[in-house]
Order: sequence, then C-alpha cells, then structure tokens
Amino acid sequence: MTESEDQPTFHDLGLGSPVLRALTELGYEVPSPIQAGTIPALLDGRDVVGLAQTGTGKTAAFALPILSRIDARSTATQALVLAPTRELVLQVAEAFGRYAHHLTGLHVLPVYGGQAYAPQLAGFRRGAQVVVGTPGRVIDHLERGTLDLGGLRMLVLDEADEMLRMGFQEEVDRILADTPDAKQVALFSATMPAPIRRISRQYLRDPVEITVRARTVTAANTRQRFLTVAGPRKMDALTRVLEVEPFEAMIIFVRTKSATEDVAERLRSRGFATEAINGDLSQPQREKLIAQLRDGTLDLLVATDVAARGLDVERITHVVNYDIPTDPESYVHRIGRTGRAGRSGEALLLVTPREKGLLAAIEKATRQPLTEMELPTPADVNARRVAKFHDAITAALDAPAHAVFRDLVLGYVGEHDVPLADIAAALAVMTRQEPGEFLLPPDTAPPAREKPARGAGRPRPVYASYRIGVGHYQRVTPGQIVGALANEGGLDRADFGRIDIRADYSLVELPADLSKDAQRALTRTRIAGQPLNLRPERPGRDSGARPGANRRGNPAPSAGRTRRPT
Repeated sequence: MTESEDQPTFHDLGLGSPVLRALTELGYEVPSPIQAGTIPALLDGRDVVGLAQTGTGKTAAFALPILSRIDARSTATQALVLAPTRELVLQVAEAFGRYAHHLTGLHVLPVYGGQAYAPQLAGFRRGAQVVVGTPGRVIDHLERGTLDLGGLRMLVLDEADEMLRMGFQEEVDRILADTPDAKQVALFSATMPAPIRRISRQYLRDPVEITVRARTVTAANTRQRFLTVAGPRKMDALTRVLEVEPFEAMIIFVRTKSATEDVAERLRSRGFATEAINGDLSQPQREKLIAQLRDGTLDLLVATDVAARGLDVERITHVVNYDIPTDPESYVHRIGRTGRAGRSGEALLLVTPREKGLLAAIEKATRQPLTEMELPTPADVNARRVAKFHDAITAALDAPAHAVFRDLVLGYVGEHDVPLADIAAALAVMTRQEPGEFLLPPDTAPPAREKPARGAGRPRPVYASYRIGVGHYQRVTPGQIVGALANEGGLDRADFGRIDIRADYSLVELPADLSKDAQRALTRTRIAGQPLNLRPERPGRDSGARPGANRRGNPAPSAGRTRRPT
C-alpha cells in the first residue's frame, strides 16, 4: 500500500470522540500518509507493518487507534509499546498523554532503565492501561511479577529495526512469545531487514503493510545550527547567544509547562524581558502575549510544543530548542515558526553530549545536516556590550535633556577640577553596573564534556575496565552489550572501548569517570534475562588467563570475542 492522493481528515478515520476532541484542541486536522493508512487498519483489528522514517507521524498512527479502543474502566494493562531508548519511551508516553486528555481514568506508564523502580511500581499498583517501555526493563518487570500482560490486547514495536540493531532481538522474541496469542500487533520500522521480516512472519497474522516515503519538510530559507553544551551550562550558553546574536523576536522551546516558567524567570533575572506561554494560560492571556510579540513590545517567548501551535508571527527571526525534541516531527513544527513569508530564519538547537543520538535522528529524518556553531566567548559578549554602551552614548547626545545635564557637568568641573572623562565614568557607574558585572571574566571551563566539532579528530577517552556477568555461555554478542549499556546507562558508542567476551563473563572498557549513578543503573541492567552485576575490574584478577580464554585456560569461541563498537 502506498501513499494515497486523497486527503481525509481525522474525523473520516473512525476515531473515538474523546480522541478527536483532543486532536482538535492540539490543532491536528489532516492525517499524515502513515496515519491515514494505519489508523483504519488498526481500528478494524488488523495487524500492521508500517515502513516509514522517523518524523512521519508514526506515534499518532498507533496511539490514536489504541486510545479509541481502550477500556479506561479497567485498570488492566491492555496495550504495550516497546521502544529502543528511554528518550523514545518518554516521547511516546507524552504523546499518549496528550491524545488521552479527555479519557477519564486512563493511565500511561513509561518504564525504562536508569529510573528508580519506586515510581514504576507505584504506577503498576495504581493500574496502567498503556505501558511504554524498553525491552530490558519490561522483561525485568515481567520476571518480578509486577507487570501482568494476561489482558494484553495490543502490542506495538516502535523502531523495530533500531531495537534489533541495539541487540534486543532475544528480548523482543521473548515478549512476543509470552503475550496472549489473540493480541493485535503493529510493527513500525524504517527498513525491512531479514530479522524484521522473520518477526512479521512469525508473530503477525496477515498484516497490512503500509509504506511511506519521507520528505524533507524544513524550510529552505531557515539556517539550522546546533550548539554542544553540558546540561548545567545551558542557561549560560543561551544567555551568551542572546547577547551576541542579533534578533527581532525569538521563541525558546522547552519540553514541559513547568520548564517554561523556570526558563522565563531565569532569563528575566538576567535582564531579558521574557514571558512564558503554556497550556495553563487562558485564551485572553495567550492572545495578549501573541499581540505583544507581534507589535514588538515583547521579544522573547518560552513555549511548549502544544502552546505554540498556530502561533504565526512574522517578527520571529529565531527559534531556539532549549530542550531537544525527542521526536523529529516536533522539531520540524518548532522551527516552522520562523522563516515565514519568504523571510530568512534561524534555528538553534542546544544539545548535550548524551543527546547526539537525537540530533542524528533529526538530521536523518529531515535529510538536512545541522551546522555546529561555537559558543560565544566572554570576549565576544564583552565586545557586544561595549558596542551597545557606545550606541547608548551616541543616542543620549541627541536627547533633549542633554543640554541641561551638560551645564550641570561643566559646573561640577569648574567647582571640583575633575577631568570630564572621570565624571563620565562616574555617571556610568551611577546608571549602570560595576565593571565586574558589565564585563565577563574569561572562560574557566569548556561548554561541554569533550566533544569536538564534527570532522575534527576526537581524542581517545580515558577508559577503565569493568566486568559484567554474562559471556559466551549466555550467547551474548558485542552488539547486545553495547545496546544494553548504552540504553540503560545513557552512554553513546564513543564511550565504549574494547569488549572482551569470555566464558561466563565479559570485560568492557567504559569511561574512567563513569558516575556512581550510571554504575548503579548498569549494575541492575539485564541481558538475555541475566543481571550484568557490573563492577570495576580489579587489576590482576584472572591474570593467568590470556584474553579470550576461559578459566580453564581453553580458548573461548572466537565469534565476537574482542571488538570495538562501530
């Protein structure tokens, strides 16, 4: 099945009225091709294979029919969505929450590694009709008995090819095999490699296959850049950009309502006239802020995705993604607020080192690379402040009151015999700041943990060796190890050194500065149902065994024995 020429609305697809009401409030009108093809099939109870790139609206394609068929009166888990990463889990759970706004009693529970068990256990006790989770944590809860899938009616594999690439094939197979046979299954993947075909043949019943080609949908006249910055220094980085970058009006996007107020307040405390716009504002308040943005009495607005829908102001020259969106489709919607009516626009993305995977997903979905920019230095900021100071002096020379104050200053000179330059400096101190506040000191630290610009040679990280409790006896592969550790510990592939798989354990090189929190999270991580029990490898342990040999000194199987992730 391919993309249709028809343009149905969401009201034509058979969705439930509470879901349609939420879509109307969100400003959704026309479904994307993957949504138009998938939603009717899922509502009819058919299994579905959806082949589409990230950013084509896949989340709504399965979430909307699930919510239209869910029984919110029952607290049993009726729908399970498996996703490869915690970021995608959170994105999907948030989307379900938006679409289920008018479904009373419906609970959506995200479960993923690295999060404390207490909130997840509390969510299961309360009852969650929809569970969104990573394969490893879902199996963990199944083994603990905290997740009961006896009443499961719908199962979704989101980004299935990515899940298998990260080494979750065994976990996916186990979950599919352990769930009721009568369930409905939807599988979404950007590609259709042989393992995905096998899953489709083995677990899906006569599935409808929908294929959608991705299109580049970002404006050609919008320059897209990103800035790598450590999370705690985001506000400092944003402040420098605001001081150095010329702009008319700007929207700063964050993920949550509370973040809009927090970021706006912090910017106000730094001297920027800023307002927050979110779902808590009444319509008159919202209209007032948009009018101020349009007439130039307000230049900075901090917003959520939902609050910014329908916001069309030509003055907006810049869009800043303070929080990187977990969905490329959201990124496209955000930066669509600038570069309108033929004008040029600027889109800036703040990315922490651990969010580079989300950046890659955005570039892949939009098929447009983002250019890395340098953080403005204190010297850049100081030069800009001095230029503004000079401009203010020039403007004041033409002010009507200039002649009166000039006579007062000359009178002071005659009485006290003080040079005019000293008097001017004293007046500046009276009306502005102390020099220590006016001029920034030089940087004392880089903006982010060691991440050079693209194309530059990356220095080799300092590694330490860690032992994990799985090896050849558990049939693990380097890909499974990298996938599990990266997903549960928030690592990326640059954080891995050598992987030495032995008989019943493996040695993995990870950053020597791995945090205690990350170590604790990885200790609880499981591969193939086995806890990793990650711990630092003590020097001299098993020193008599050569790499790749088991404890009896016999060579271990060679497949995947020692390897670096690619």
